[in-house]
This record gives sequence, C-alpha cells and structure tokens, in this order.
Amino acid sequence: MTLQEEILRRRTFAIVSHPDAGKTTLTEKLLLYGGAIHVAGAVKSNKIKKTATSDWMEIEKQRGISVATSVMGFDYAYSPAREQVSASGNTLQQAATLSPTDTVQPGTPKTYHINILDTPGHQDFAEDTFRTLTAVDSVIIVIDSAKGVETQTRRLMEVCRMRKTPVMVFMNKMDREGKDPFDLMDDVEQELGIHVTPMTWARGQGLKFESVFFINNRPADLTEKEQADMELIDGVYPAFDRERYLAGDLAPVFYGSAYKTVGVEELLQFFVENAPSPRPIEAMERKVDPMEPALTGFCFKIHANMDPNHRSCIAFFKICSGRFERNTYYQHVREDRQMRFSSPTCFMAQKKETVDEAFAGDIVGLPDTGNFKIGDTLTSGETLHFKGLPSFSPEMFKYIENADPMKQKQLDKGVRQLMDEGVAQLFVSQLNGRKIIGTVGQLQFEVIQYRLEHEYNALCRWESLQMYKACWIESDDAAELEMFKKRKTQYMAFDKEGRDVFMADSAYVLQMAQNDYKHIRFHFTSEF
Repeated sequence: MTLQEEILRRRTFAIVSHPDAGKTTLTEKLLLYGGAIHVAGAVKSNKIKKTATSDWMEIEKQRGISVATSVMGFDYAYSPAREQVSASGNTLQQAATLSPTDTVQPGTPKTYHINILDTPGHQDFAEDTFRTLTAVDSVIIVIDSAKGVETQTRRLMEVCRMRKTPVMVFMNKMDREGKDPFDLMDDVEQELGIHVTPMTWARGQGLKFESVFFINNRPADLTEKEQADMELIDGVYPAFDRERYLAGDLAPVFYGSAYKTVGVEELLQFFVENAPSPRPIEAMERKVDPMEPALTGFCFKIHANMDPNHRSCIAFFKICSGRFERNTYYQHVREDRQMRFSSPTCFMAQKKETVDEAFAGDIVGLPDTGNFKIGDTLTSGETLHFKGLPSFSPEMFKYIENADPMKQKQLDKGVRQLMDEGVAQLFVSQLNGRKIIGTVGQLQFEVIQYRLEHEYNALCRWESLQMYKACWIESDDAAELEMFKKRKTQYMAFDKEGRDVFMADSAYVLQMAQNDYKHIRFHFTSEF
C-alpha cells in the first residue's frame, strides 16, 4: 500500500465514560467483533472468571476498574456489501466516503486498522484521560441508560468540544430498566451541549430492549409505538450529516447492551465507515498534516513496569505524520539528539509485538530508560512542539515515607517511575527536603502504595498534609520573585523538573500572595 492508503485506513479513537457505564465491556465486544480476541472478558464479576483484555493490571482485575489507559490495535476486515441504511437515506457504503481519494466500492472488502484507547472512567484518573484525548481522532462516549449523563462525562465532553473532536454516543445497558430513549437524547443535548441524531433504535418490551435496528432501515413489523417514535424522530432530529459530525457539531447516537452484545456490531459497522482517518494536528510552530512523508509524533503517556519481569517503562507515541520505521534515526527535539529504536512495539493491552513500521494515526511503544517525558517530540529532523498536554494542580497532598529502611533504592526508583507517568505529582519541600505526593483523589494514593509494594517490592506509609493548592510561579521581576521565595520558604517546593511551586495551605494564603505580589504569575496547570 502507498503511504496515503495506509493512513486513510486507520481509525484511532478513545472510549470514555463515567465509572461503571460499561466502557470496558464495550471495548471487549468491539475487540471480539473485530476478530482481535476470541472470548470476551468482563470487569470483575463472581460469575465471570476471565477479566477484560484492557484491564490487565493486577489492581484493575481485583477492583474491577480501569486505572490506566490501555491501547489495543488490530486489523478489521469489513465488507460494505451489507444493506444497512444510514440516516442520510443512502446505504452505508454509498453514504460513507472516507475521503475524496478513498471511496469504498460496494461489495469490496476493506481492511481497517483500528486503534482503541480504553480510558479510566474514575475521576481520580481524569488527567490520564485528558491527555489520551490529544492522541485520538474521534471519541465514543458510553452512557449508562439508567443514570444518564454524569459529571465526569460532561467534563470529558468539554475537552472534546474544545478540540472539535468528532463524537459518537453509545447508550448502554438498554436491556435494563432505565430512562426512555428520547429522555436520554435530551440529556445528551442539554448536558453535553451537542446536537444528536439517532442512528439505531432499541426494540423490546417496556423499557427493556432486546435488539436494535437502523433508523433508516426500519423493519416492516414496527409496532404502533415504534411507528410513532419514528414519526417523532423524522420531525425533530436532523438527518445524519457526516460533515457536521466531523466538525464536532453532531453526535450520532446508538442504543444497545455491550454485556448482551446488542447494537455493538451496528456501532462498529457505522464507525469504521464514517469516523475520521488521522486528522491534522496543531503544533506550536505550524499545523502538521498526516499525509506529510516526514515523521512527526509526540509522547502522550508513559507507563512504568509494563512488563514487571523486566521492569521496563514504555513511552506511548502518537504518530502525527508520515511513516515510523524500526532502526531509523529520529530527532529527539527536547534533548536535541538522534535516537533509533530496535524494538518499537504495537499493543494489545499488556501484550506487545515488535513492529517494523507504523503510520500516522498509530500508537507505538518505545522502550524508555529515562529518555522521555510526556510531551516529548520525535521528528525526521524538524523542530516541532505539540501543545495541549497539561498537568493539573493536585487537590490532595500527603508526605510519603519509607516503611522499610532496607528498600530505600526500590522506593526511590518506584516513586520516580510512577511519577513519570504523570497521573500523580512529586514535590520536594524547599524547607526540609521531604517528599510530597499530590493527587486529585484518594484512590490514587491506594494505587501508588499497591504498585510500589507489588511492582517494586517497596513499602511506603503516608502522612497527612493539610494543603489547599499547588501552583507553579514565574515572574519577569527576578528581585520580586526571589523576595517571594525567601518570605514564603515554608510554602515553597520543587516539582520533579526542578521548577518552583508555591504550596498554599489555605485559600486565604493564596489570595493574599496574589494580592501582595502583583508581578508574579500563579499557574494552576503546567504544560508538558
């Protein structure tokens, strides 16, 4: 295949939701339909012994939650000969032109390369999800039909709207008692602020549904209520418009049950033909087009101990343009040096395979011995910096202490590598040198403690610290900045990059500092 053909067949997307909406179960069923796995697992259940492919960490298996983004790539051979009909009134193969240069011909099988990024749903790990959204070209939002739209989903949608990311919605758990389908669409429009159009509709008794059908390929045996529903849909909701969807202005909605595998195949069929191939990405210097032959890419995630047997760290790189080739030298922009990689990998969650080449849209894993930080850029030689990879100010703080003096080296290594992942943050007090861990929720402390013990054989204990906010400070007035640091020594810390951080123990202390030092800028996010 040509470079253009390889890039056009790629679909890289994230699945996001609030906790327990069924996001990981949907991921499993998409992998099953795509032929990537043969038996779908599930999140923790007394009846199901096989765990989900994407929840591969031990703590995820035990708790039945996702605490880190998993990347899964696979090829999916899809024949557009099926006669399902899109909401535009055309058959799917007629309606879904992938690009002006890549039209699917009726009856011609097409192999798509799909990269799924299954993100944590818990708000304590939202920062990982936010950065993942910078590495995808579209998003599927999963909503629990009984709960509707929740706060975490709303926050994620704000990021999608800001980046104009195309969004599809999957209304999950329609096999259970829940909200009426029209009420669910109203929730999405009101809470997420995006226009919707239903693509499939659920069939069944009462509020429990057992199957779905495409809106514009309606069965001949519609019930009276279903006929009334269709008339309402025709009169109220817009027809599917792919341009509006790609612009992030219209969300197609699908109904089903991931657990019972209802509506999943319809979602996948529609997705591969309508979701965007890799899109242009804004760098600080210019816009990067995926079809450019020169390689560009950025690190959006680092995972420590991907393989505990080898204590290896993996840097996840999103390829933005061109072709990545094994054993080829590329420019590490931040360090201003050439690097080559003998064992780049593609992923199926924890499982890795060495790859010889990858293309724009793909996610590749690069073995990391401390060379990479989140936000680092690799290019064929050009100096580029990609933006939009923030680190947010933590909301909870604790001192971390060694609980086993014989394992100090293990603890230091574990803390350093886990902090490089970017989910929690390390600060060192400028007053006494004590290490402080900052997170956005209590669950992160539990995960860090568990991983230190089980992955690094190190024991830690926590000491409470009453702290309100950590903010990065800078000023063009060097004298005022130095005076501030001397007067606020008990509140000052360094982050892991050695930058000055003001750690206010109350909102009053922070406000007074901002009022008294007008030439100092207080930042509540730090760009990688």
